[in-house]
Amino acid sequence: MSTFNIYPAIDMRDGKCVRLVQGDYDQETVYGDSPFHMAEQFANDGATWIHMVDLDGAKAKKRVNHEYVIRVAKELNVKVQIGGGIRTADDVAFYLEQGVDRIILGSVAVNNPQFTKEMLQKYGGERIVIGLDARDGYVATEGWLETSSVKAETLAQELARHGAEVFIFTDISRDGMLSGPNTEAITALAEATGKEVIASGGVSSLADLDELRERAGKGVGGAIVGKALYTNQFTLKEALKGGN
Repeated sequence: MSTFNIYPAIDMRDGKCVRLVQGDYDQETVYGDSPFHMAEQFANDGATWIHMVDLDGAKAKKRVNHEYVIRVAKELNVKVQIGGGIRTADDVAFYLEQGVDRIILGSVAVNNPQFTKEMLQKYGGERIVIGLDARDGYVATEGWLETSSVKAETLAQELARHGAEVFIFTDISRDGMLSGPNTEAITALAEATGKEVIASGGVSSLADLDELRERAGKGVGGAIVGKALYTNQFTLKEALKGGN
């Protein structure tokens, strides 16, 4: 069976570990004072990957919480993928040179496809991951504050032609709602591109993970899990036990 990874999520704001509801900065819950200690806990529970998001960076359009990301990459025995505030070739090089495994290009993939293609060409589709955050099928940008006129599927197919191998798909309507992932849309994107798609947003139960895991053969390569872990819907150990 194809590999299916669980990506525990750490969203950083003001140096703390937080969760937002549907990307709304006014609907924030703080779950920890230290992103590093949260990552350490996830690593101790068996995580192979940590998904980190610089929320301040996404809003400011530049790196803000990078020190925590670098520390996790250097001190813990986990792979790290980071998104948020990555806009330039220097940002990408900075993280990769410091030991981060994957860079997630989100807003910039929509706003500057040429730059995104150059990064894919330079570093390859395993290091440069495309984050597609969709509202009603259209890509949202700038920390979800704006919705573009670009269809997620169209952009994904275009970037796949230029070397993208992995996509992270978030249905914004599900994010932070614990309402279940949009499995159909996730699977459709994997089939349309022929590439790996990581599900993000809405995972609320082990059954949700099982449903996604069943699609591993169709290109669904993993799930990012945030709020469900923080609100104790299930433990990371239980999630990983499903056959990671």
